[in-house]
Amino acid sequence: MKKNESKLDRIIRIFAGVILLALYFAGTVSGTLRIVFIVVGALLLVTGLVGYCPLYGLLKLTTKKS
Repeated sequence: MKKNESKLDRIIRIFAGVILLALYFAGTVSGTLRIVFIVVGALLLVTGLVGYCPLYGLLKLTTKKS
């Protein structure tokens, strides 16, 4: 897996993922939205930490400069 996310992209993903997971664990949201928050938050956090986005790879996109 070749990294395809820029540093700024990774920081934004990690920040957004942590916020969504914090809202989930704090019990701020409920119902279906709570499930969406944990799934999206976990995906954002993992892709931000790893530096590779499978959707970017599928669409042959990159935010990382060569």
